[in-house]
Amino acid sequence: MAPHPLVNESSPEFSLPDANGHMFKFPPEEQGVRVKRPIALFFYPEAGTFGCTREACQFRDALVEKEIFKRTDVQVIGISSDPVPKQKRFVESQNLTYPVLSDEKHVAYHAFHVGKGIMGFGDARTTFVIDSEGIIRDSLSANVNYNAHVKFVTKALEKLESQPSVRSPSETSDADAAAARSESSDDSSLSQTRDELSRVAYVVCA
Repeated sequence: MAPHPLVNESSPEFSLPDANGHMFKFPPEEQGVRVKRPIALFFYPEAGTFGCTREACQFRDALVEKEIFKRTDVQVIGISSDPVPKQKRFVESQNLTYPVLSDEKHVAYHAFHVGKGIMGFGDARTTFVIDSEGIIRDSLSANVNYNAHVKFVTKALEKLESQPSVRSPSETSDADAAAARSESSDDSSLSQTRDELSRVAYVVCA
């Protein structure tokens, strides 16, 4: 199966209401600055259904029970097309401890290329893992196997821990430019040292 087209790309931005009706900006920010932590963003078909409830609760429990979730300080975010009041009931009934967003107009669905489920019924169950630099590192679409999503995130976080963060093209250019400046500065210092030694040698010989 071909990888999702957004893998290794910067994650899209959007704003959606959470279960309390407050606008939630994605990627998350604090005082206007992007939060530097990995994100597990999962799209689920419908709040309150058996599979979606199980999936949402598994993410809730993983934040407390799984060391990799705690160690990486991953931000879990759930999204479905359910309206805010239904999301609120869902969050409260299941004691969900992470943001759950309402996407009635499929803004985030379209931005992340999340389509329909099996036979075109309902929305697809899809999860994305995004690194601390905002790069989408992997995705999973598994409509029936709701148990697979927390396992997928666990493995993806373990992989992130073992690899350096992916730098965006602009960051790479900035880093390369800084290295070039440093190298140029070193070359200049070396040249000045050689010139000084040459002058000393000339005076001694004279």
